[in-house]
Amino acid sequence: MNCDVCQQTSATVFLTQIVEGKMQKVNLCEACSKEKGVTNSTGFALADVLLGLGAAQEIERGGGVQKCPACGFSHADFKKTGRLGCARCYDTFAEGLSGLLKGMHKGTVHTGKQPVRAARAFEAQIQLKTLHRELRKAVAEENYESAARLRDQIRRLEVPVPGGAAGTAGVV
Repeated sequence: MNCDVCQQTSATVFLTQIVEGKMQKVNLCEACSKEKGVTNSTGFALADVLLGLGAAQEIERGGGVQKCPACGFSHADFKKTGRLGCARCYDTFAEGLSGLLKGMHKGTVHTGKQPVRAARAFEAQIQLKTLHRELRKAVAEENYESAARLRDQIRRLEVPVPGGAAGTAGVV
């Protein structure tokens, strides 16, 4: 398992912190744990490691505190709660979060999940809508050969599948 901070070296230090009943885990290599002050409990906060927040302390010392324009959440708020305030916080604090998200997930964009059958049905609906649109265009242009071919494709897609869901007739 690689270090959550540098993403290169194998983690040898495994930290768990509970903030307001929520457990947070961080895996660090030896160098990153020393750099983050893990051996010194007064100089270490899990949120600092998660967000790469030597930056947060520097911003706060410099007088300018970066805040989310939507909810007003700051790095300090994240450090206190271990959570972000709203969806825009991800954009506002993107620089520090990108490394964390890459380490925890397959990427930094949420793609969601969808049942296979629902995905197939959705794709069929899109294909039918496209074919209907092309059919209307072919008829308007008096391209009847193309219109007949499109009509036949639509009929094949609208036929109910034996043992499956009913057809998608009426989709326009």
